[in-house]
Amino acid sequence: MWMYLGLLAALFLGLHNLCKKHAVQGNEVFPVLLGTISAGFLFLLPLYFGALWYPEIMQEMGLYITSIPIKTHGFIIIKSIIMASSWVLAYQALKHLPITIVTPIRSAGPFFTFIGAIVIYKESPNFWQWIGFFLIILSVLLYSKIGKKEGINFKKNKWIFAIIGATFLGASSGLYDKFLIQQLTLNPQTLQFWFCFYTILILLIILSITWFPYQEKRKAFTFRWSIPAVGVLLQAADYFYFKALQDPDALIMLLSAIKRSQIIIAVVIGGLLFKEQNKRKKLVPLFGILLGVFLILYSN
Repeated sequence: MWMYLGLLAALFLGLHNLCKKHAVQGNEVFPVLLGTISAGFLFLLPLYFGALWYPEIMQEMGLYITSIPIKTHGFIIIKSIIMASSWVLAYQALKHLPITIVTPIRSAGPFFTFIGAIVIYKESPNFWQWIGFFLIILSVLLYSKIGKKEGINFKKNKWIFAIIGATFLGASSGLYDKFLIQQLTLNPQTLQFWFCFYTILILLIILSITWFPYQEKRKAFTFRWSIPAVGVLLQAADYFYFKALQDPDALIMLLSAIKRSQIIIAVVIGGLLFKEQNKRKKLVPLFGILLGVFLILYSN
């Protein structure tokens, strides 16, 4: 069941990435990010008030937001700092690079998670799972060659380093999620609600320095329907992902890889919608990534 929940998370993540590309075009990254997280927070807010006013009903529905100690709040703040940093880098890269380049590089995230899962959680991959992960990495390297044909030099382009940094931080957050869900026994909606709350505070601090004081920047901002859509889709994806992690048998390295199947939506549909170049050539490394994911899923 946790694998199917992972696939549901991948579906919503793929749709989330398409909306994100639309939201950041011609816009400042930080206010867009604040808008998406705020939309996700508002989406979860009824659950918080429901837990206060109708606790029995919310518990029966499995959507009860529990009260947590101060120490646990501290652990959630750490996650907010990690993911806020990852998103800032990823949004900046997405604004300056084609989605068909950004998404496959982020697909290397399972490799970082894979190493962390072995070192931290002592998860044991088999031979074919090793092959699957290296297939993913080789496919990402092939994408870099295709990217050069679009005028993107992977060694000199700072946005490439930004998306690599975002990928590493995102993988770190994925490993941390297993600790939060399984060790601290947080339920998905409680983690999501407080994570959004603290991330909004972090972004407000950043915006108070970089955006709010500048009138010309505020006037240049364009609100789009895709901004709240990104937030809602992300919360849906996170909910299914955290539900999968609640299963004690769930392997974080495999869940991380399953989530990469979102690439199908980003590369195929995204390439058509945003009319990006070399779509057919990008199908070759896309196949390599999917084959890698397949080996990870079905080599037990």
